[in-house]
Amino acid sequence: QDHMVESGGGLVQPGGSLRLSCAASRSFYRINDMAWYRQAPGNERELVARITTTGSTNYADSVKGRFTIFRDADRKTVYLQMNSLKAEDTAVYYCNADLTGYTETGQMVVARLDGQGTQVTVSS
Repeated sequence: QDHMVESGGGLVQPGGSLRLSCAASRSFYRINDMAWYRQAPGNERELVARITTTGSTNYADSVKGRFTIFRDADRKTVYLQMNSLKAEDTAVYYCNADLTGYTETGQMVVARLDGQGTQVTVSS
């Protein structure tokens, strides 16, 4: 079953940086709209950042000026650059994407896929 694959999480000290990446499990997909979410223990999942097909971006107020969402030129991978990390950024980070692709037989596939998440822990 197709899904998104997140990577780049880990343990970092307050003030540090991490870069998360997200790509589809099959390389023929291109990412249209994509969002990063996060969920901390005991909290609801919240939107962190979003990027549209046209490249427009928006961010949660809590991460504005610290996080940047961007993608590579062929729209295969979307990144979340996280700077000046705080303890309250600790959470599992998930990506969710709307994608379009063509199989080897020329069949068009449209999908909305989720990832399994990557843990980000900010602690001294």
